[in-house]
Amino acid sequence: MISKKSRAEVRQKKHRRLRNHLAGTAERPRLSVFRSNNHMYVQVIDDTAQHTLVSASTLEKEVKAELEKTNNVEAAAHLGTVIAKRALDKGINTVVFDRGGFIYEGKIKALAEAAREAGLEF
Repeated sequence: MISKKSRAEVRQKKHRRLRNHLAGTAERPRLSVFRSNNHMYVQVIDDTAQHTLVSASTLEKEVKAELEKTNNVEAAAHLGTVIAKRALDKGINTVVFDRGGFIYEGKIKALAEAAREAGLEF
């Protein structure tokens, strides 16, 4: 009998493959996205120094207060604007987008487009 891999295993394998091609530097850090069943997490990471420069998630009080739900398209779009504003405040204009093995549609796409509209380039 053929056993089917879980969606989480497939996503993790995709993410490992993507990370072979993506790396964040000090000049152009990596915008990493993770999505759980209840929340979304975004980080801007400098991989050469192994340091997180900026982060945001739907768990934070100021972000959560403005949202009705924490894991829908509207929450993702709001989180995209929040991370872009924080990154621009730190002087980060361009990033490499790491979708974390998730398919580029729905919440991930909304987050990316909102970050672009707020001023991040990728």
